[in-house]
Amino acid sequence: MTPVARNRLIALGALLVAGAGLAFVAFGNIGENLVYYWSPQEMLSQGEKAYGPTIRLGGVVKPGSIQWNEAHTSLKFHVTTDHNPGSPSVLVSSTEVPPQMFREGIGVVVEGTFDQSQVFTSNRLMVNHSNEYRAPKPGEEPRKWQETVSEGSTTASTTGAK
Repeated sequence: MTPVARNRLIALGALLVAGAGLAFVAFGNIGENLVYYWSPQEMLSQGEKAYGPTIRLGGVVKPGSIQWNEAHTSLKFHVTTDHNPGSPSVLVSSTEVPPQMFREGIGVVVEGTFDQSQVFTSNRLMVNHSNEYRAPKPGEEPRKWQETVSEGSTTASTTGAK
């Protein structure tokens, strides 16, 4: 085998491998692994397309909507697009213990599925927060912010750590 023929065989093999990889990407149902990131308004506008696939829903926890049952680790709250009272909101149900910074008015990203009962069932709850640390002021209790999520609480105060 001449060097030219060997190089052509190597090039042909490389093209076959690249073509197989491209075919896998094009026809391998990679689209089923996509996770949509929508605001409540965007998700509600999708209609039936929003039912079933895994979605990351980003928004703000609506004030007065937190219902936490510590005994059953059941958490329900509304996620709204922004802080305006008339903004569209979605009821979120989760069985996870919320992060310590979870409270009303804070930005959240929840991952889960939306169904026809208009309830977003979350299996992952993340809180948006700034990366700036602020030390407590003199006389301020650093643990006071933990009172924002208590059993049966539907109102939470905004205090402490931000």
